[in-house]
Amino acid sequence: MSHALKPRFDAVRRELEQRFLAKEEIIRLMMVAAIAGEHMVLIGPPGTAKSAVIRAFARLVDAKYFEYLLTRFSEPNELFGPVDIQSFRAGTYQRVTTGMLPEAEIVFLDEAFKANSAILNSLLTLLNERRFNNGARVLNVPLISLFAASNEVPSSDELNAIFDRFLLRVHSDNLDSYHFHELMRMGLALEREAMARESTSSPAPVQTSMLSAADLHDTRRNLLDRVQFPEDFLATYKGLCFQLRGEGISLSDRRVVRLLKLFAASAFLDGRTHAHEGDLFILRHCWNNLDQREILDDVVEPVVAHYYAEHPEDRPHQATADINRLVAELKLVHKTLTQGGELSDIQLFTQLRNLNDLRTAFAGHGGDTADRMIKQVDLLLEQIFEGGRFGAGGAPG
Repeated sequence: MSHALKPRFDAVRRELEQRFLAKEEIIRLMMVAAIAGEHMVLIGPPGTAKSAVIRAFARLVDAKYFEYLLTRFSEPNELFGPVDIQSFRAGTYQRVTTGMLPEAEIVFLDEAFKANSAILNSLLTLLNERRFNNGARVLNVPLISLFAASNEVPSSDELNAIFDRFLLRVHSDNLDSYHFHELMRMGLALEREAMARESTSSPAPVQTSMLSAADLHDTRRNLLDRVQFPEDFLATYKGLCFQLRGEGISLSDRRVVRLLKLFAASAFLDGRTHAHEGDLFILRHCWNNLDQREILDDVVEPVVAHYYAEHPEDRPHQATADINRLVAELKLVHKTLTQGGELSDIQLFTQLRNLNDLRTAFAGHGGDTADRMIKQVDLLLEQIFEGGRFGAGGAPG
């Protein structure tokens, strides 16, 4: 990555991470998709910041933007532009695409899988070939990436083709328990800002763009010339692909090749000229249904964790939670369990879930402090399963 671009990508990452709690991996994947020129869908329950994080990213890029909420009643002209009446009267059928999806560089379609077949058929060619059939003319579209959001994975056969166009399938869920206090703090701050603007009728502050569409077009064109794939990386990738196929997860040859662009984009984002096994975390987001996520985690995560255990200096900043916040949360759990008084079954189950969440977070963080905290968590879990007999040991620190 050029010296000029690295600070810009870093600035986008920092800005989004400050605004969205525990969305580091989603933010990284959005940037990877945009660098590689691929498409990404966020799937998860309402209220998990799917739309907000996509819009926030789009505001940081100086690019032509198009957004639309689809329903089964949406018509093609709402996305692709109205029919040009003057041309139609002259015997030519074409659409006026000014300001519409065919001229956009970053696109967000909310509830994308509710579109009807007329819209889906046009989207297929546009997403895969970057072309739009406007009457007798075929337009080359400037699309960088299309981001979609949905509350559920499409289940009908007629939607398989459009779902296949999204190389990245990312699940967005409610935050883990150890983020609760930080969520309350950040959420209240945002609510206060919104209420202050309402009371003064002040517009929301204008967000300054940090990247340009030209930056992203340039990186996509030159990506595979800038990033190399070492033989040991390809050997590991091959092993994972065949293992996942053996587990029943469909990975076509075309998809296997296209994923290389995402690995290259991940390396490029870190300023590297070669891919490494840490970039294979992207494979965890190539599921076809939500049931496959656990299989992908079990197969891919040990490979990624082993690489970062041997190369901690390569671990991306955004891949780890703040260790101090995790330790503070563990202290709260420890206090709840040891402060005296009998806990109800529901309270005990809640703390058990909290401890399991914290253990996973510490394991993902790595390092001496995290290892010590994992031992503290295991001790508390052991005491819970032994009937709640908690010792007088000090709090985690």
